[in-house]
Amino acid sequence: MPSPQNARSRRRGLIGRLGSASLGALTVAAASVLSPVSTAPSLAQGTPGLMEFRWENSRDYRKLYFFTTDTTRMQRAEYYLMLRPKDRKTAILKLSISVPKHFDTKIDPKQVKLCKMSEGGMLKRTRCEETIPATIEVSENGRSIEIFPETPISDKDTIGVYMNVFNPFNAGMYQFNALAQAPGDIPVSGYLGSWLIQIVPNGSN
Repeated sequence: MPSPQNARSRRRGLIGRLGSASLGALTVAAASVLSPVSTAPSLAQGTPGLMEFRWENSRDYRKLYFFTTDTTRMQRAEYYLMLRPKDRKTAILKLSISVPKHFDTKIDPKQVKLCKMSEGGMLKRTRCEETIPATIEVSENGRSIEIFPETPISDKDTIGVYMNVFNPFNAGMYQFNALAQAPGDIPVSGYLGSWLIQIVPNGSN
């Protein structure tokens, strides 16, 4: 039978080993928390520098056809924002276009016109066939374009808004929304659809 002194020595040795093991485990845990290698790197979500704007991002969103001569940032381009007969059900007394706030370029009303359009294809280019007489106003902050045709525009023709502008500095997606007011007693503008235009960095295809 071991002596009391030997039993006390064994207990002290066991406690010492347990304390050392606990300290070692705490040291490893602390190192795991503090070490940058132990944490998996975060993955980027989406595309850097890409911005997209959606009309309430709902099932009511309607995509409209457009054509532009250049999609490179900071390059001068001609825009043809088109409305086909299928895009509207009534004549148009007033046409409003909302411009994204990040579309940081000056829109000169003298470089904007309302046209009857010829839609392009494989053998011909989209172009303005006939200018429709209209008063065109651009808000001071550049966030909206208001177009007042001299006579209501029929819903039988393909029409479009022509703009000659410099593309914005920032590449990304820009959504222009079309709202139209029909002839009648109630001056309410309804949503027709949106033109979603992508501006690309220099040198992109």
